[in-house]
Amino acid sequence: MQKQSHKRNLILASTSPYRKILLERLGIPFQIYSPEADETPRENEAADCLVARLALLKADSIASSHSGSVVIGSDQVAVWADTIVGKPGSAAAAVDQLQRFSGQRVRFLTAVCVLCAEQNYQFQRTLITDVLFRNLSTGEIRRYIDQDQPLDCAGSFKSEAAGISLLNSLRSDDPTAIIGLPLIAVSEALRRAGFKVP
Repeated sequence: MQKQSHKRNLILASTSPYRKILLERLGIPFQIYSPEADETPRENEAADCLVARLALLKADSIASSHSGSVVIGSDQVAVWADTIVGKPGSAAAAVDQLQRFSGQRVRFLTAVCVLCAEQNYQFQRTLITDVLFRNLSTGEIRRYIDQDQPLDCAGSFKSEAAGISLLNSLRSDDPTAIIGLPLIAVSEALRRAGFKVP
């Protein structure tokens, strides 16, 4: 893309408050649009394929009607015992998820896609975060859920809040990936697109 492309509009194709807060760290003005994407997994679709496809689908759903803008799409899932785990949606489901995760390793996959249709620019990357939960009592789990209300988070915990206290370890090449938007990869994508970061 051309160097002057940093003057282009930047759009976050997400209604996630966590991704909004993360992207604000870079100090680049951006708009937010809600993407239209069917997030239903395909039959026998692997987790890495699912998150990459959905990140692209979300970005493309906005980029197709904003061809001159640079659009960021992202998606995240948790994987435990070879099973994709999504957002709990309720306190009861969050308790169930965290009880299953107690003493277990869980892998979080976070995909990002950055598109500019006008310049035929596309950047995609998937980051993996390996998390080891400590042994958790039901009381600890319930207190945590009452405190953080992680009902809209894949895997039922917020590493940026009290959820970090549930863990023995967390390993990732990008500490922001687990929160929902891998800023190291996003920064690289935006620099390639002509933005000045920082």
